[in-house]
Amino acid sequence: MINFRYHVVSLTAVFLALAIGLVVGTAALNGPVADSLKETVNGLRKDNQQMRQAVQSMQKELELEEDFAAQMAEVVLPGTLTGKRVVVVSLPVGRDHTEAVVKMLQLAGAQVSRVDLQDKFIEPDNNNNLLELAVTAARPTGAPTTDLPSNSNGVETSSALLASVLLDRAPGATPVSEADRRAVLAAYINANYLTTEKPVTASAEAVVLVSGQPYVDKDSAKKDESVLKVAEQFDRAGTIVVGGNGSAGGNVVAAVRSDPVLVQSISTVDNANTVQGQLVTALALVEQVTVKKAGQYGIADNATLLPRMPQ
Repeated sequence: MINFRYHVVSLTAVFLALAIGLVVGTAALNGPVADSLKETVNGLRKDNQQMRQAVQSMQKELELEEDFAAQMAEVVLPGTLTGKRVVVVSLPVGRDHTEAVVKMLQLAGAQVSRVDLQDKFIEPDNNNNLLELAVTAARPTGAPTTDLPSNSNGVETSSALLASVLLDRAPGATPVSEADRRAVLAAYINANYLTTEKPVTASAEAVVLVSGQPYVDKDSAKKDESVLKVAEQFDRAGTIVVGGNGSAGGNVVAAVRSDPVLVQSISTVDNANTVQGQLVTALALVEQVTVKKAGQYGIADNATLLPRMPQ
């Protein structure tokens, strides 16, 4: 039978072994292993410091480039869009840099009105409501409806109606009255599909569509498609520049650049979230309204940095 003394001896042996292991382990760590660990830690510390300095340097360089772009805008933009009527249509994903784009257009002398499409306008669940609203909003007015898409896409149909009242109509066509324009916009405002900073009192000669990164939720594909439908319908109605953020992942800039037809008439800017890109957005519009030329601008591989400077 195992007695109490046996247990005491066994436990003593266990603790003695642990003590010996700690002593031996500590001695080993204090030797070559410890030196190696210290060397590795010091190396990582130096690498981290170098990367931090590199990031700070790039941030400073970006700030200088942005300052330079802002100064260049003061030189090259004034007078280039004097008297031109421009409507800025912003999408929810481009809201952060919309105001900066507006200021660049105003610096160029444009008369700018602004319409902000809300998330509700892009939500797939609202397709039927948008389709019905397009019909009911136009019915009591003189807004043109003969050219509206004859399909079941609510975003496409509503975008076509909005483009028809926000942009100049083709030469010889009856212009939309201010009362009819206000009535159509009010229908969408009251239904929380869009907002305006102030009443839009005149049609525009061109539109700047301000967008951003692609959607990433479960309905991202449908939402990205809806954003493209907005661009397509405004392109059908008049001159358009898309000021976006990025050119990959399904956003509207990428979609336009991959379409052999749209790329011929829609100008895109893939870095309109920066001062440089906001300047280029205004210059792209100058190019569109003066020489009727579409271009793809920004920092992506398939883009040119900026249009030719106005003379």
